[in-house]
Amino acid sequence: MANEATTEPRKRADARRNETALLDAAAAAFVAAGVEAPVRDIAARAGVGVGTVYRHFPTRAELVVAVYRHQIEACAEAGLNATHEPYAALVGWIDLFVDLLVTKHGLAAALRSDSAQFESLHAYFLDRLVPVCTRLLDAAAAAGEIRADLDAYQLMRGVGNLCIGAESDTRYDARRLVAVLLAGLRRPN
Repeated sequence: MANEATTEPRKRADARRNETALLDAAAAAFVAAGVEAPVRDIAARAGVGVGTVYRHFPTRAELVVAVYRHQIEACAEAGLNATHEPYAALVGWIDLFVDLLVTKHGLAAALRSDSAQFESLHAYFLDRLVPVCTRLLDAAAAAGEIRADLDAYQLMRGVGNLCIGAESDTRYDARRLVAVLLAGLRRPN
């Protein structure tokens, strides 16, 4: 009986579907309009009512954090389940990582003064994604497809830096520069 009181109740299947739909819709809305996208737009994208959004995520900060965590998990799972050749798997994963970074734009502002929550989320980001990137880099290096002198954190940081400001300058193509960076990892034939 004591165990039942301390375990979290399982969500119904429809509640899990609604939550996933909300997270996906919010991510799309954040890319299109930033983290301040209207809740009614997110609800409409998800095919639910505004009340459903607030039932799952009472505050905007909770929604933003949940979206970001959801995307971190999706990015990690994609890297762990990659079935392509090692270099192609790395390139595909980095493309997903760029998508994640685009959604992250405005995260700090949405969390405002809750620096502990932001730091916790950043630690989660690193703890979850650095090992995935390491695995992909190591596989590509072991296959002889890339040089082996770059670690995952350095690569992720470089990609992140290339993505800064991309959303505010239509002439700047971060994906093109990330592709140049990845091409530079290739071993000469």
